[in-house]
Amino acid sequence: MNESTFAPGGGQPGLAEHVSGQPTDDTGAGYSTVGAEEIGTVAVRTFEARQAAAQTPVYEADLSAQQLGYAEFAYGSYDDPDAEYEPDPEYAATLAPDAARQRRERIGPTGRPQPYFPIPAPLAEHGPAKIIAMCNQKGGVGKTTSTINLGAALAEYGRRVLLVDFDPQGALSVGLGVNPMELDVTVYNLLMERGLTADEVLLKTAVPGMDLLPSNIDLSAAEVQLVSEVARESALARALKPLLPDYDYVIIDCQPSLGLLTVNALTAAHSVIVPLECEFFALRGVALLTETIEKVCERLNPELRLDGILATMYDSRTVHSREVLARVVEAFGEHVFHTVIGRTVRFPETTVAGEPITTYATNSVGAAAYRQLAREVLDRCRPVE
Repeated sequence: MNESTFAPGGGQPGLAEHVSGQPTDDTGAGYSTVGAEEIGTVAVRTFEARQAAAQTPVYEADLSAQQLGYAEFAYGSYDDPDAEYEPDPEYAATLAPDAARQRRERIGPTGRPQPYFPIPAPLAEHGPAKIIAMCNQKGGVGKTTSTINLGAALAEYGRRVLLVDFDPQGALSVGLGVNPMELDVTVYNLLMERGLTADEVLLKTAVPGMDLLPSNIDLSAAEVQLVSEVARESALARALKPLLPDYDYVIIDCQPSLGLLTVNALTAAHSVIVPLECEFFALRGVALLTETIEKVCERLNPELRLDGILATMYDSRTVHSREVLARVVEAFGEHVFHTVIGRTVRFPETTVAGEPITTYATNSVGAAAYRQLAREVLDRCRPVE
């Protein structure tokens, strides 16, 4: 298994970079004829070489696994969510501009050595849940996408996950195939109506082991109505408390602001993950967000801590993305996740489909990235004792 390797053309570290005794560069360009014994090797698994291979009468479907070299790579079953696969080379190039260095040193997109995060062992029992707030006051940085796909990946690893849509826009609900305008009760009613239980609001998702507390535009009224409430910052924590024994992780999708709803999410949470688009304007707001987290920690929730900053929408083909990611790593060091989420058209497609990328495109690089993120989160964010 090698989901963490995002080399152009799916190359692997430590493998010989030659075909039939001929030298080649990292792109594999210059080979116009590809024989059966060459297909599947590192040197030809690139976009240009695959184009050349397509023009020959040799087809991978007609070759044995040994001829393709898959036995050497130990691919395993393609149905296994943790099996290695061959990613789209053009997209993989956005994550690893220097393939030779990555194969040699296993350097990740953040410029640090890429650690291996093992597949987590199954749990004998569940709960109490650790609450993670997915928070950034800037919109369009991948909070909702990361909430859905991280939750689905954790559920694949046998964890019980509750997703909380705490944004009046209801994007998380829409992303899981729920029409917010057709809902009679939402997380707003759970916050504001006494006597309403969470079971009356909970929705089962298509992902086994993952449930949803939905939201719609009604939640925008809560920010005004909570102002006059006693301990208004703790309203969400009180609503979630009865649910914690039934889950391993609760992930809150916060609205893009630092208002009372976001403060409620931070007060209820044990840790914060900050999705950060690799773009300058997104970088500017991180300082303000960390200041808010520090204030909540000092005044409302001493247990709150920053678990990590997640780089999203990364494209290493642009100097700007690389510079922003380097600045983030320089400023926050080990708080930056090793996993980096790259740009791909698959993510907007999953929103239309109303399902996570782990089920919509299970063998895609995007799905592998979120599975790796789930393993890294399990490694960093230990469950509550």
